[in-house]
Amino acid sequence: MLSNLTALVVAIGAVIAFWTISSTSNSPFTGSFPRLVNKRICLLIAHPDDEAMFFAPTVLALTRPELGNHLKILCFSTGDADGLGETRKKELQKSALQLGVRDEADVFVVDDPARFPDGMKEYWKEEEITSLLASAFAPDLAASLKGKKADPKKAPTATIDVILTFDKHGVSNHPNHRSLYHGAVHFLRTLMKDKAGFASPVTLYTLTSLPIWRKYVGVLDAPLSMLQGAWGNVWTGLTGTKKKKADDGPVRLLFVSSIGEWITAQSAMVKGHQSQMVWFRWGWITIGRYMTVNDLKREKV
Repeated sequence: MLSNLTALVVAIGAVIAFWTISSTSNSPFTGSFPRLVNKRICLLIAHPDDEAMFFAPTVLALTRPELGNHLKILCFSTGDADGLGETRKKELQKSALQLGVRDEADVFVVDDPARFPDGMKEYWKEEEITSLLASAFAPDLAASLKGKKADPKKAPTATIDVILTFDKHGVSNHPNHRSLYHGAVHFLRTLMKDKAGFASPVTLYTLTSLPIWRKYVGVLDAPLSMLQGAWGNVWTGLTGTKKKKADDGPVRLLFVSSIGEWITAQSAMVKGHQSQMVWFRWGWITIGRYMTVNDLKREKV
């Protein structure tokens, strides 16, 4: 029994050592992962705290000053199910700044429960999400949605380059999360309607949902994800699938936080979202894989 426990401790120690060494920016693993550089990025989330509980590695990575990105967060509800909407809006701003977002003005919270109600049984309409995104980021599309005739010979335009959000499973299967995926896809399809021959000005990346056993292995998932990412890069090179349009962006993005970044993500939750730190969230931020590793896929729209 003791020998088995010793072996387990040694194995966990080896994994943590691998994570510590490999998650540095100059490691052979993370150094080979594709990055986004000099992009205008918008992270779409459903509730205040999604940015920390699910996307912390992504936000921490993409807001590094040397990459030249400008990341904004658009939250579609105040999370007012328990009457804490105003508190949670302020908590989101505090958390976002800890994760590297430049300014409070780069965090916008939609307070429109008629269109975007917070709840486990609430699905948001694709058209409503598209309308909001058009108003925020695609003025020509917003005008056409209000009845102004669009010029099919004019290239589609937007004030952002990249959208990040949940995939169709929403990581936790929350209908609000899943609605953002369908809304983002609908927005891009509407943006490109009758625009044959033009490339989309916006690329969509979605956070990969995983089976439950991988959600709760915490840092132990880091080596597996990094090895999968490294193998994916090798396979792409061998098969020639790396050939793509220059403006498409990487097919996959993988962000693995260092120990210091993981601690920052924990702080963003504990100090930023104090109203949400009930007992089960302590478990999530301690052993939740998404606090350490984010794997995002570029969507074909």
